[in-house]
Amino acid sequence: MATSTTGSTLLQPLSNAVRLPIDQVNFVVCQLFALLAAVWFRTYLRSSKASPFIRHVVATLLGLYLALFCFGWYALHFVIQSGISYYIMIIIGVENMHKYCFVFALGYLTVCQISRVYIFDYGQYSADFSGPMMIITQKITSLAYEIHDGMFRKDEELTPSQRCLAVRRMPSLLEYLSYNCNFMGILAGPLCSYKDYITFIEGRSYQLTQSEANGKEEIKYEQTDPSPNTAVAQKLLVCGLSLLFHMTVSKTLPVEYNIDDHFRATASLPTRIIYLYLSLMAARPKYYFAWTLADAINNAAGFGFRGYDKNGVSHWDSISNLRILHIEFSTSFKMFLDNWNIQTALWLKRVCYERATFSPTIQTFILSAIWHGVYPGYYLTFLTGVLMTLAARTIRKNIRHYFVGSPATKLCYDIVTWMTTQVAISYTVVPFVLLSVKPSIKFYSSWYFCLHIVCTLVFLIFTTKRTQKGSREKEGIQSPWSKKQEEDEKSIMGHNNYSTTNNFNQKREITRRNTTTKQ
Repeated sequence: MATSTTGSTLLQPLSNAVRLPIDQVNFVVCQLFALLAAVWFRTYLRSSKASPFIRHVVATLLGLYLALFCFGWYALHFVIQSGISYYIMIIIGVENMHKYCFVFALGYLTVCQISRVYIFDYGQYSADFSGPMMIITQKITSLAYEIHDGMFRKDEELTPSQRCLAVRRMPSLLEYLSYNCNFMGILAGPLCSYKDYITFIEGRSYQLTQSEANGKEEIKYEQTDPSPNTAVAQKLLVCGLSLLFHMTVSKTLPVEYNIDDHFRATASLPTRIIYLYLSLMAARPKYYFAWTLADAINNAAGFGFRGYDKNGVSHWDSISNLRILHIEFSTSFKMFLDNWNIQTALWLKRVCYERATFSPTIQTFILSAIWHGVYPGYYLTFLTGVLMTLAARTIRKNIRHYFVGSPATKLCYDIVTWMTTQVAISYTVVPFVLLSVKPSIKFYSSWYFCLHIVCTLVFLIFTTKRTQKGSREKEGIQSPWSKKQEEDEKSIMGHNNYSTTNNFNQKREITRRNTTTKQ
């Protein structure tokens, strides 16, 4: 059964009129309904008028109804995945439940993705049931780690962000289902922390704790309940513009044209580079539309308030998933990733990068590929992304400081890095759009795998130079000691001094590695 027929067919006439698949029409209509429901929820079921129990029940039932309308009985997967994960949390205990929940939730998601892709509708971009399951998987795993941090680990073992997000008591089944399946985020997210969601439902005034870049925590004053109307209106305007762009420009710049034989044979290199950039830029507005609308729904319900700035202006972006201007004008690979699918990036950081015992960057990209799905193009994109990230980080570390001396030089550097970043991002994500191995390899081979080769060479060259520099410094430091060691070869004192120095060097090396891993 194709995903286009799993949900309600009530809107089939509208689907025929706008010439869009019924599943996409169902998704948009349900999100618009959720927006109206969010306004109603905030007006008539605000925390001062309704108990947390009522708010939990209504949010959950509305969410399950929307899921049933969009995906039919496939929505049962959301309840099954959440129910079994909750059972695992209860019977396993706080010491190891995060591991079991992680394996089960990700495994269940993967099985559903395999069945959808290889049994039902390979290659179809549709609003299928595995999309919401991706968000629920994030919530299940992140909450399991937060409970493990809050109820098993000691506070001194936690990072500031882990300490802030730690959950100190086991949630009830209703709270768990409400967190996973509420109407505000069941169709398109975004991910939010369990503590923030419970604070919103219970209507408690709270002190917003913001982790600063230096690791310190700045305590803000207690928040009031400002109106989200302006923020919602602005985001709906962005949604309208994104949808208009997607319905017009995007269709005239298909990504598949990058591998068209005639285009490859006749177009000049500058033309191919420009088209590559424009076609991938045109593919982004549909994500802008879906994520911004999801953000607006949460805001309309009163959720997502981050606080006030120094001028007293309210900000409704605590669970926002993207910053469009930062994406389009990013001057580094990291800047792009930091502003694209923000909540997923935070999830990857919290459950993988910060907890990885080796190669955190590689492990994080692999987890991201598995979470996204089973299309081979995803894995080609994320493996390429590993190379791009390592090379970009290496170049920035070794070169950037030469170009920040004056504003003019810095401007030229930013222009060059913006152009390079946009081309590199476009080159990397083509397989993500093409999905299959054959067209993806066809694209990369038409570019002679040039950026793969360049990134590999950059990483190897700078790594070799750093190793050689380190070896020279090590020889310079150790040679006087080696001479003394030869003279005092049989001296016990010399042996003890050597042991002490060696232990100190080992500790310093461990500290350096830990610092590098955290960065």
